[in-house]
Amino acid sequence: MRFLYHPDQKDMTLAGVLYALGDPVRLEIVRQLAVTGEQCCAGFDFAIAKSTMSNHFKILRESGVVLTRKEGTQHINTLRRNDLEVLFPGLLDAVLRSALPLEFTTTDREASREPAIASSN
Repeated sequence: MRFLYHPDQKDMTLAGVLYALGDPVRLEIVRQLAVTGEQCCAGFDFAIAKSTMSNHFKILRESGVVLTRKEGTQHINTLRRNDLEVLFPGLLDAVLRSALPLEFTTTDREASREPAIASSN
């Protein structure tokens, strides 16, 4: 079994955490974990290659944002919320408050607006 590196709390850096949270896909992973509590890697449904998703999880894990444990053939991910809060108070909550779901696009926003001129019949 391959060893999964997780930094100790003392080795986590603000630059590493901000880098990990700076990508829209990784931010969406963190947002979903904040809602669900924990989730296996296969539970995330993004239209990107499996190898790309693996790289995103590696960056999140090695920065200290998530903790990954193996259960059988699955990797279960949880946020390291307590460690992040001790080191960087309020950072995760502030980032999550400002994060929109990844699938919320400009087209979705435009479709949800009411028409500027109502037609009358």
